[in-house]
Amino acid sequence: MQNPLVHWSFAIPEIWILVMACVVLLVDLFWGQKQRDLGFWLSIFCLTGAMVLSAAEMGKAGSAFYGQLLMDRFTNTADLAVELLGLLVLFYSRGYLMLRGLYRGEVLALLLFGTLGAMVMISGGNLLSLYLGLELLALSQYALVAIYRDQLRATEAGLKYFILGALASGLLLYGMSLLYGLTGSLGIGKIGMALSDASPDNYVLIVALVFVVAGVAFKLGAAPFHMWLPDAYQGAPTPVTLFMASAPKIAAFALAVRLLAEAGSSAMAIWQQLFVALAVLSMLIGNVVAIAQTNLKRMLAYSTVSNIGFLALGIVAGSQNGLASALFYVVVYALMATAGFGMIVYLSREGFEAEEISDFRGLVQQRPWTAFLLLLIMFSLAGVPPTVGFYAKVAVFQALVQAGFVWLAVFGVLMAVVGAFYYLRVLKVAFFDPPPEGARTSGGDPLAGITLTVNSLALLVLGIVPAPLMTFCFHALQEVM
Repeated sequence: MQNPLVHWSFAIPEIWILVMACVVLLVDLFWGQKQRDLGFWLSIFCLTGAMVLSAAEMGKAGSAFYGQLLMDRFTNTADLAVELLGLLVLFYSRGYLMLRGLYRGEVLALLLFGTLGAMVMISGGNLLSLYLGLELLALSQYALVAIYRDQLRATEAGLKYFILGALASGLLLYGMSLLYGLTGSLGIGKIGMALSDASPDNYVLIVALVFVVAGVAFKLGAAPFHMWLPDAYQGAPTPVTLFMASAPKIAAFALAVRLLAEAGSSAMAIWQQLFVALAVLSMLIGNVVAIAQTNLKRMLAYSTVSNIGFLALGIVAGSQNGLASALFYVVVYALMATAGFGMIVYLSREGFEAEEISDFRGLVQQRPWTAFLLLLIMFSLAGVPPTVGFYAKVAVFQALVQAGFVWLAVFGVLMAVVGAFYYLRVLKVAFFDPPPEGARTSGGDPLAGITLTVNSLALLVLGIVPAPLMTFCFHALQEVM
């Protein structure tokens, strides 16, 4: 009998983060009051080490613990993206957390545990491991959203997110149980082989996929399962919102790939129609409602709903090219969202949250460089060349047209034009409105400023030279489907 630990080395990045998260908690317990920075730099060391370990596994394939965790190109690529985004969150957050009394070990540990949950979701090769990773990520996010106990808004957002998240987890778990009942297996590969002989008119299979797609859509934030997203994004501390808008989206996409593209590839005709409806509703509701927002965090929340709609277009294509385009899109969107919320973090100061659009009035006169970075972020979110957001949209549209969904591609282009309005409105306020009287031009955490500069310029550089990242994403999904 095969030893289940033969390939345990494939899980080294996950094991490393688990151990280091516990170390951060212990360090905070014994030295936290005197050495707050020690936990922070240990967290940086943790994620940097995880990136090195994941890079060392690049090109390897196999499984660990009897197929509970899979190692392939997709796992490596998505893990690296999640770890990088986790690092960006930490770099952005330090000054903000210090000013608000949140610079504590439990916040850092929850971020690490959330990253670990996302990585388990990405590498999950079994329904149990997928659900375990999902719940680890979700529970970490529930606690992070409500971590600012002095604010009623944060507590309310955390409670709403917890109740709706528990409902969505139940829907997903019920769909998984039906898949297990149909196939008699928990392994993704075995489920895929068993379903290849199933009739597309099997009502139990249809119900199972409906529940699975509903659970995945909630985790992505797709309409009409987006009701938690604006309140959670606005109520949570901005660094938490920054984390929620980036790494978990890649993990949720990985969940869709594992459950639908791999396990349910033979039933593509069923879930493809469901994703068409999700894409149309998400682009329509996200873009239209975002126009009416005056709070930048809520506007970016509805922007997330819209962008998930564009991501769903790649999944709708159903081909390897479509999924690769969707992976490219979700990675690019995570970088754009990180920069967008990072801008809010950087401009916030003690007693002031720069989250209203009116707070950006006259930014170009006070901070010209910061205004230029804001220009790059909004142009990329709107899909204006030569930023990378333009190529992300082109990639999914191209895959969609190749799959024969021309009408859906045309609808997506129209929605992209609508979305450009509210992004450009932010630039109008920043570049053409006069600054408020007595506005402060100083402040801003230097570490967050450097991170914002690198993050924003990356959107321009990747737009000028998109080929390496696109090729990386396309190679990552060669073994899928």
